[in-house]
Amino acid sequence: MGQLQGKVALVTGAAGGFGEGIARLFAAEGAKVMIADLDAARAQQVAASITASFGPSAASIGCDVSKGDQVQAAVQACVQAFGAPDIVVNNAGTTHRNQPLLEVDEATFDRVFAVNVKSIFHMTRAVVPLMRERKGGAIINIGSTAGIRPRPGLTWYNASKGAVNLVSKSMAAELGPDNIRVNAICPVMGATGLIEQFLGVPDTPENRAKIVAGIPLGRMSTPQDVAQAALWLASDAAQFITGVELPVDGGRTI
Repeated sequence: MGQLQGKVALVTGAAGGFGEGIARLFAAEGAKVMIADLDAARAQQVAASITASFGPSAASIGCDVSKGDQVQAAVQACVQAFGAPDIVVNNAGTTHRNQPLLEVDEATFDRVFAVNVKSIFHMTRAVVPLMRERKGGAIINIGSTAGIRPRPGLTWYNASKGAVNLVSKSMAAELGPDNIRVNAICPVMGATGLIEQFLGVPDTPENRAKIVAGIPLGRMSTPQDVAQAALWLASDAAQFITGVELPVDGGRTI
């Protein structure tokens, strides 16, 4: 029996990258998974692929997580398909191009904070009342090493992830009496769709090598690395774990 047997999970940004890895592992471990993503067509493909592998265990919905009504609709779709979510993974995120801080325009700043931070505000309002009714739940926010040890060029993105890391701890403190656990996973850079923006230069082996040079274990993160951490935090094995910032970074933040 899987570690998440009988659980319902909602994962945002799950049509690719870390989110897809999390959704696939959760389904493999017995969860029913609602995949929410801005790319509705790709989300549907991922859900179909998971269902082909594990039976009727995934569904999808298009969702811009910066919009409160769309987040509410995603939660309701999850309730209708599988029931109220036991687990929510706020994974959807975006960044600005790696560049001097004065070169990032206001619209880009607003979008980064809307997708990375305000999305958690929207999801919390939509899902915490349901978790309170059920007297428990697990929320996992995907922060970043950028919010722990920031580097030049991604200042406003770093700030957004610092907010994610801190709000996770504050939520954990406030929601603990409701038996709702909240944790943050802080990955180092991975080869996801955002890599060229993170690098600020073309995605070449030479430019990747510069990043890897700062990671003691000698490689970037993978969706599997992040998914395994999320699985543990979502499972009963972590029932006494809340408010942690868990670096999944090969030693990057040492």
